[in-house]
Amino acid sequence: MTVILPANPPYSTKLKDLLTPLLPADALWRDPAEGMGGLEGGRLLFAVALDEGGCGLEYYRMLSALRRGEAPLEGCTAALVVAGQGELYTKDVARDLVLSANMAGCAFLGRPLVEATGSLRNFQVQAEINGTDEAAAFSLAVEELVQRLLYWPPLPPVKKLLALHASVRSTSNTLALWELVRRNLPDTVEVRELCLRNGTVSDCNGCAYTTCLHFGEQGGCFYGGPMVEEVFPAVRECDALVMLCANYNDALSANLTAFVNRLTALFRQSRFYDKRLYGLIVSGYSGGDLLARQLISGLNMNKSFYLPPRFCMLETANEKGSLVRLPGVAERGAAFAREMVR
Repeated sequence: MTVILPANPPYSTKLKDLLTPLLPADALWRDPAEGMGGLEGGRLLFAVALDEGGCGLEYYRMLSALRRGEAPLEGCTAALVVAGQGELYTKDVARDLVLSANMAGCAFLGRPLVEATGSLRNFQVQAEINGTDEAAAFSLAVEELVQRLLYWPPLPPVKKLLALHASVRSTSNTLALWELVRRNLPDTVEVRELCLRNGTVSDCNGCAYTTCLHFGEQGGCFYGGPMVEEVFPAVRECDALVMLCANYNDALSANLTAFVNRLTALFRQSRFYDKRLYGLIVSGYSGGDLLARQLISGLNMNKSFYLPPRFCMLETANEKGSLVRLPGVAERGAAFAREMVR
């Protein structure tokens, strides 16, 4: 395992001291300022220490290298630890890093992040559950993450794929992109498509934890409806989830957001570590990366879906029917389909 730690003294020095006793004795440390070559196919733990402003100059240099394609991470599987001095920006930094590394070819475990705010108040609940303090709860979380990273097995091939959307087929560029991908999937993959339009999915109402747990253990939710009767069983059965996301206002649509929120009841019953997450995102102007970050934080970091390399396909198309006329889009769709089943 290689630990990638951008220098940001004295914060990075403190983080290294905290992590060293929790890592295997043969773990390698890498300063990205010395280069990011030779990492292909490895298990990576990104460790990022932020200053009081939630920043780190060497971290941003590493991020730039990832985005420019100067740090190929083909075949890598990763997780990350982000430590901040304040109460903000740790998850924001983590989402940026996961998206950039993923687009460079790196896969991420489900729930790949351990974040530590300056007060460690975000570990208060875990500390109470484990009968310890926040610092010890942080250490336990890092140890659990490292063990999953070290021993994570390869996933079997995709056999059942679930696609979710909230679009109108006659006008949707997003569904047009999905068709370009779907037609290139082999017959060995069973595809199921569900539409979440027209109020079929009510948003989560924030039930008490015990209430949500009670209904989740029975495979349902207090509010029932199509989410429990149709969507939950489809999620249980699939090997891969494809989120078909139209970007209207730089955010997931209300119906897709409601799906993510309501999925908590099913998550109480079982984790989704062995289910892959993909995204097809079409923007009218720009901002597709914002939705990709939402999918990462909501479904990978929170709900534990596995993030395959280059999990999302981002396109820009405004007028009705314009997507299929984009140069090379059919070839990109076919290549994306091949990667989904590779």
